[in-house]
Amino acid sequence: MSSMFAVSIFSGTVWEIIGGTSTFGVFILIVLAFMSFVSWVIIFHKWRQFGNVDKENSAFVRHFRRSRTIAETAGQAKASPSSPLARIYLAGLDELNQLHERKNEGGGLQERQKPLDTEDFEIVEMTMEKAVTEQVGFLEKKVIFLATTGNSAPFMGLLGTVVGIMDSFWAIGERGSASLAVVAPGIAEALLATIVGLGAAIPAVIAYNWANNKLKFISDSANGFILEFVARAKKENK
Repeated sequence: MSSMFAVSIFSGTVWEIIGGTSTFGVFILIVLAFMSFVSWVIIFHKWRQFGNVDKENSAFVRHFRRSRTIAETAGQAKASPSSPLARIYLAGLDELNQLHERKNEGGGLQERQKPLDTEDFEIVEMTMEKAVTEQVGFLEKKVIFLATTGNSAPFMGLLGTVVGIMDSFWAIGERGSASLAVVAPGIAEALLATIVGLGAAIPAVIAYNWANNKLKFISDSANGFILEFVARAKKENK
């Protein structure tokens, strides 16, 4: 059965089916093909983006843990544009510097006199949590389209299936015959819509779940990094 289907594809039968499809059926197929194309573009983009995030996050964390002071990692953070942890670090460091300046009349980390208190560190932590939200929100962009495709493509394919079956019944009524030659075009149109709908939905659903897991991992890593950053800041504050 599968070999016959493969032969029909390469023999041009699919294009014959599309050529005999109703205008509404063609519209459904075009929409599904567009959704599938955009989904694959997003999948490849997110695959590259998350790959860069993992690489730069790992390098930044190694540098941060090897550094003697928090401020020493600033250069590495600025050189890691794809790292959410670097952006979160810079937000925390900037807030930390501002708090020291306000307490020491312009003195930075190297010239501080008055130590920060618990409320100050809570402010730093909240600033970094806000940065986490911004970074995760940035990485979430376009992922929602995968969910939309995964949820709607099967129903659009089903709509095309119903239209194809309706065409078959219409042909039976017009010709007064239920022979294979009469019903086959409509049934073929219906099955093609189903295949295209599932072909668009399945990769989108898999990619959406993968992206969500990556985002959760990044978010958890960022929250853990905040605790590590604040703990080191408290040690240096003594």
